[in-house]
Amino acid sequence: MVAKGDMIYAWASDAACLEKGECGGAVTALLKYALDSRMVDGVLAVKKGADIYDASVEIVTDPADVEKGAGSLHCGTLLLSKILTKYAEGANNKKLALPVKGCDMMGLLELARRNQVNLDNLVLIGLNCGGSIAPVSARKMIKEKFNLDPSDVVKEEIDKGQFIVITKDGAHKGISIDELEEEGYGRRSNCRRCQYKVPRQADLACGNWGVVGDKAGKATFVEVCSEKGADLVSKAEAAGAVATSAADPKGIAIRGKVENAMLKLGEKWRQHDFAALSENLWDDIQKETSRCIKCYSCIESCPVCLPKEEELKRATTMVPTGQIPPNPMFHMRRLAHISDSCINCGQCEELCPMDIPLALYSHAVRAEADATYLPKLGDAPYKN
Repeated sequence: MVAKGDMIYAWASDAACLEKGECGGAVTALLKYALDSRMVDGVLAVKKGADIYDASVEIVTDPADVEKGAGSLHCGTLLLSKILTKYAEGANNKKLALPVKGCDMMGLLELARRNQVNLDNLVLIGLNCGGSIAPVSARKMIKEKFNLDPSDVVKEEIDKGQFIVITKDGAHKGISIDELEEEGYGRRSNCRRCQYKVPRQADLACGNWGVVGDKAGKATFVEVCSEKGADLVSKAEAAGAVATSAADPKGIAIRGKVENAMLKLGEKWRQHDFAALSENLWDDIQKETSRCIKCYSCIESCPVCLPKEEELKRATTMVPTGQIPPNPMFHMRRLAHISDSCINCGQCEELCPMDIPLALYSHAVRAEADATYLPKLGDAPYKN
């Protein structure tokens, strides 16, 4: 029996899951079993749309369709917590299983605190995340740095510090993430600053970090983080959906080293990004937001703003939508509202039509508040 706190290797028993999934297909197999066993009513699957730059979601109710969401999609930057509340009623009326990145998990926790999400109705399979790349930036990077037609790329992955692309003809090409980011390409800025790489507040935390020996590339490292997660793996194994073995101690150590290296890199980027704001943060915010057209995208896409979205809109009606520059109180109110709960998901910045670095500002304000108050209140429930 698998128990909370265990660290194991897991892989799918089904040949189709092994083929379509990654790292042994364990995540796909577990999601499929959760639906097949009626542990949940549906699976919120992230799948590829027109191409690798087009991520979409679907609530799958047929276990045979779970494999639609198999595989990585680093160039699709959806935030599942917002989607869950907007289109699935926060799982209040049905039980759902879904894979979650760190920012998805943080968004769900914030929304649960606002009674917008029913965590009891969710089975959360966390995915270790080193970051994602905005679709437009990914196309530009592949064209300029990889010298490839972005439309010819059918698969991408991040492995051993490289961003790797695979073309229609099967050609592989990888470039160091560090090299890409030193030249202004690579991951989204909020992902570079993120310090929540292993989502341990999900029921399971899964990834390829730490899988060594004959299981390397053929199994998923699974950290069992809750009783619900232990129950899922135990029942899936008993039903023959997955097979497991204890994680190699060397692999556990390697996983820890990878995570620590990612955290140090995140701290480096925080210092880099926040340094330019440290002395004149509010002047800089006022200057950058002066080109805002008040389209409301920043609050409509923010998981933290969700319960107060209409209230924020009503509170800022003194400035007509589309007027430039807007009254600075619009962004002052927005920052005040999320100052203690920004999850650094980057959605506000990525979807801003005026390219205002909104995520940088809200994250800087949140980080400053954490530095001021958390030493007195205790450790944060997660790092973002």
